[in-house]
Amino acid sequence: MTATAAERRLIEHVDRIEAEQPPIPLDTVDFTVLRPDVLRERFGATLDYLARVELEVDRNVLELNAMLPDPPEIDVRFYREVWHAQEIQHGLILDKLQTIVGRPPTSPDTESVSAKMRILGAISHFSPIQDITRMLYYLTGMSTERSAVLAYNKLHAGMADIGEKAIADTVVAPIRRQEPPHYAFYKLSAVGLASRLSPWQAWLVRRLRMLSWGPVGANNTEQKADFGGVLTTLGMRDNLADFGEEISRVERDLLFEKKRGLAVPSYVTDALREAIVLHDARSNRLHGS
Repeated sequence: MTATAAERRLIEHVDRIEAEQPPIPLDTVDFTVLRPDVLRERFGATLDYLARVELEVDRNVLELNAMLPDPPEIDVRFYREVWHAQEIQHGLILDKLQTIVGRPPTSPDTESVSAKMRILGAISHFSPIQDITRMLYYLTGMSTERSAVLAYNKLHAGMADIGEKAIADTVVAPIRRQEPPHYAFYKLSAVGLASRLSPWQAWLVRRLRMLSWGPVGANNTEQKADFGGVLTTLGMRDNLADFGEEISRVERDLLFEKKRGLAVPSYVTDALREAIVLHDARSNRLHGS
């Protein structure tokens, strides 16, 4: 079957990522840390969160295998052969950095696939349902990758601020550079699929996003509090509306195009606020406030 123009564009995009941005070689990373105690105190928990999320792509691939019984070939190539290899290397680099500054290695969940994922995969053998599942995958990918870019921007500036130039330039900057092409893959895929969804499929995608949206890597109460800590450490908690708009702009336009003036879907804002509330409550408990 001849590929459509949109499909060719996706194939070319993945080809370009693979050719131009291979996994970051460890021998290009300078792990020189001038003040490990300062780095650990200021960014230790954030490094652990980011390393865990990056290393959990092993589980993410298992989830995709379970959820999508018959995905497009380009999707499979992207998440199994290109995205996975890059993200794993990000996680290994970040995890090594946190051990260098005296923290224990992270503890990613690389194997658990929830019953909900398996049930979704079972009903996705029905093609219209698989299109809904694919759309959820693309939307999640967009918010995840955009969140990563914003976090790495702040982390890069923070490392430079404390004088850790080697870490900013050879750890954070190369990782940050590889995230936007991932975002572009999800955006191209989501925009292309959205135009082919029937009204009932689009409605169900909206409903499922409202029920299931959460910050990247935050799958339980403790992890949500951890994410609130990341937002706090990186100076993003006071601008949640801006952050929420940045990570959900395309999703908003695709799912809520008729609601003019909607800056951020309420389920995004609510989840971000919840993360801050949980972080503050835990911090108060730990410090006896």
